[in-house]
Amino acid sequence: MDPKALELAKRIVELDLQRDAVFEQLICLIGDRAYEVLRTIQNHV
Repeated sequence: MDPKALELAKRIVELDLQRDAVFEQLICLIGDRAYEVLRTIQNHV
């Protein structure tokens, strides 16, 4: 497989893990509203 493709896949996995960790922090801050806030932000970007 193309080394660049493997590197990109690895970066995607790392970003996904980072996203999960940051989202967990958001949940700790605002609880169940985290999903609503995230969706609102996503829709305005």
